[in-house]
Amino acid sequence: MDRRDFLQRASIGAMALTFPDIPDFVKNTPMGIVVHSYGSRWNSKVESQKYPGFANAVDLLEHAHQIGSGGVQVVVNGWTADFAKKVRAKREQLGLYLEGSISVPKTAADVPKFEQDVVNAKEAGATVLRTVCSAGRRYETYHSVEAFQALKKNALVSLRLAEPILRKHQVKLAVENHKDWRASELVAMLKQLNSEWIGVTLDFGNSISLLEDPMEVVQTLSPYVFTTHVKDMGLAEYADGFLLSEVPLGKGICDLSKMIDLCKKHNPAVTFNLEMITRDPLEIPCLTTDYWSTFTDVPGLDLARTLRMVKQHPYKAGLPKTSPLSAENKLAAEEDNILACLAYSKETLGLT
Repeated sequence: MDRRDFLQRASIGAMALTFPDIPDFVKNTPMGIVVHSYGSRWNSKVESQKYPGFANAVDLLEHAHQIGSGGVQVVVNGWTADFAKKVRAKREQLGLYLEGSISVPKTAADVPKFEQDVVNAKEAGATVLRTVCSAGRRYETYHSVEAFQALKKNALVSLRLAEPILRKHQVKLAVENHKDWRASELVAMLKQLNSEWIGVTLDFGNSISLLEDPMEVVQTLSPYVFTTHVKDMGLAEYADGFLLSEVPLGKGICDLSKMIDLCKKHNPAVTFNLEMITRDPLEIPCLTTDYWSTFTDVPGLDLARTLRMVKQHPYKAGLPKTSPLSAENKLAAEEDNILACLAYSKETLGLT
């Protein structure tokens, strides 16, 4: 057991000693909402009476409360101290939790802004901050082994710059498996960092795009989980590989109950945040040469298993598309999907 593993387990043990009966806010909090679930409505320029846009975190908190969500995970970037206090006041008034989504520093010159964002997020009530370390999806953004190795090197630099700030302010940073790292690669990076303040935002579906089994991803990353992006996934075939799409919870291929139980086992205080992105299906071109340009050791078995899963479990209704919809209908589809997911989380997953 390395230092990080020891500290992580000790931390969970200490929490259990502090709370012999785990309080309600830990053991049974309603599902929260990731801001990216509102890709159409967040900062929307569409004039809509029924689905007015959200201009900031206060707007998102108010709506989350109205629809019965337990909290939000929202971007923290350049907040003022006064705005952070407004967010805290609204959060406390509504009884919701707050998590931040934050960019990590690329160079030492970025550290002061990063620290100010951490301070403001903590002032607003966040103790966990989600981040990503890549500029985009692995198979679209990086086109050589060297380019991906540079990403890994730069990610370590960024996280090492961030770590002293996190430790100083006692705020946790959770790196997402964001269609960039395969699970073993993310674990290897966390072990290099060996910090109790840096862990994982465990996305339940992203890593299918990297030919990983979603349950194996959760099994691998749940020992490091600080927070989650809960989603269910639909699949379909296409000429260069397969199509991948977020679908309402319970309609896709993910064993959500088991995934949630695994996360709770490793972190009783983990939050479950819905990331239901309503959009056209993503193309995963795993049968093209360029898709493989960053991979050196992915076995053919993973490709075969994934394509078999696509073939055996196609989304029967046909993966939905938003591109043909009007702006108002896109907003409506987005809200309908989120409400359906929250209902499933309460009625079936027991997150109430």
